[in-house]
Amino acid sequence: MNRSQAAVRVAVVDDHPVFRIGMVALLRSMDGIDVVGQASNLEEALAVAREHRPDVVIMDLDLGSDSGVEATREILRTDPDIGILVVTMFGDDDSLFASIRAGARGYLLKGAAPDDVERAVRAVANGEMLLGPQVASRAATYISGTRTRGGVVFPELTDREREVVDLVARGYDNATIARRLVLSSKTVRNYVYGVLVKLDVPDRAQLIVRAREAGLGDSGES
Repeated sequence: MNRSQAAVRVAVVDDHPVFRIGMVALLRSMDGIDVVGQASNLEEALAVAREHRPDVVIMDLDLGSDSGVEATREILRTDPDIGILVVTMFGDDDSLFASIRAGARGYLLKGAAPDDVERAVRAVANGEMLLGPQVASRAATYISGTRTRGGVVFPELTDREREVVDLVARGYDNATIARRLVLSSKTVRNYVYGVLVKLDVPDRAQLIVRAREAGLGDSGES
């Protein structure tokens, strides 16, 4: 098949070989789409993004011991022009919102029809946001809420650190926070330690107090 110079260049990141191979074969059957790389973990994904600079990266969220959300964030930190299209089995709000916060422009559930995949790839390549029908309404509500939210508490923290503090203030342990944000427990521990240093707070208990006084978390949750 002849590829035009304007072909959409795509990389596929998924740790399940059968799905990855199938997705690559599907994309290669589409006119004007060129698969330039594959990866199965975070390190490989970053290498593919650096070497090939694809227009779109199709990203799974569960990369074994790695997180697709972290991979998304790292890729976009290096090259914010790359469009990330999440294709995952996870349809829950936590996975969806974590992906959007990390900068993903598209979100489909595995099992999406080939036409939906093609439409999403082309939309993300054009800088648009395209979300599968199963998650679109929830994502729109979330995005609308973030745009109308008031002033930012703890401005010295990054957005991710603030998210972690909010969940700490709700009383969640590191393992639960890791699941909700699709991160490793080690990464969450590092975030909590960094927050304690930045806010000059001696321990987790005092952090919860400070966070709830600032309006984060929900004191009604245990």
